[in-house]
Amino acid sequence: MTNPDPTSPATDSPTRTDDAGASDVLDGGTFDRVIEPRSENRLQLGDGAWHQVSRKYVVVQLIGGGLVLAVIAVAALVAVFFLEWTWVWVPAAIGAALMLATMAITPRQARSIGYRLREDDLVFRRGILWQRVVSVPYGRLQLVDITHGPLDRGFGIAQLKLVTAAVATGVIIPGLTQEAAERLRDVLIEVAETRRTGL
Repeated sequence: MTNPDPTSPATDSPTRTDDAGASDVLDGGTFDRVIEPRSENRLQLGDGAWHQVSRKYVVVQLIGGGLVLAVIAVAALVAVFFLEWTWVWVPAAIGAALMLATMAITPRQARSIGYRLREDDLVFRRGILWQRVVSVPYGRLQLVDITHGPLDRGFGIAQLKLVTAAVATGVIIPGLTQEAAERLRDVLIEVAETRRTGL
């Protein structure tokens, strides 16, 4: 038996819900469903309402990757033409290839990120090859923090950091819309206070 999502009714499949209210805020501008690995030995998502990151998260990640590529290219050109370090082309090419490979898999990685609000905890999952599924009990939440960098602000997204007493269970949910991050923060703080006071 699965636990219900505090912000929306439970559903029989791990896809987004279109219910009014909180679900509209949490699911606005996100992907349609969490992508699972094709392997039979994958970690199961289970039933219930899964929320995903904003589609703008992919754009921000690709722009960030493009900026890193530009820095690598400029540094290599300066080293070769001004310092005459021709050997720099080899590490620059390796770094650029790794960054291009990372950018190529970014859209699929983003679609593997999801979180689910259950009755007693928040479950966060990410990863295709290296999968991670973390359960964060509401009663152990100590801090819920919203952060965003310059690119994030420009595209209206943020990341939500959940801090617990156990460092291993801390979670950072990236790529949330600003509205979703604020709504999720408020819900988590309210539920955490209720769990701690035993109401």
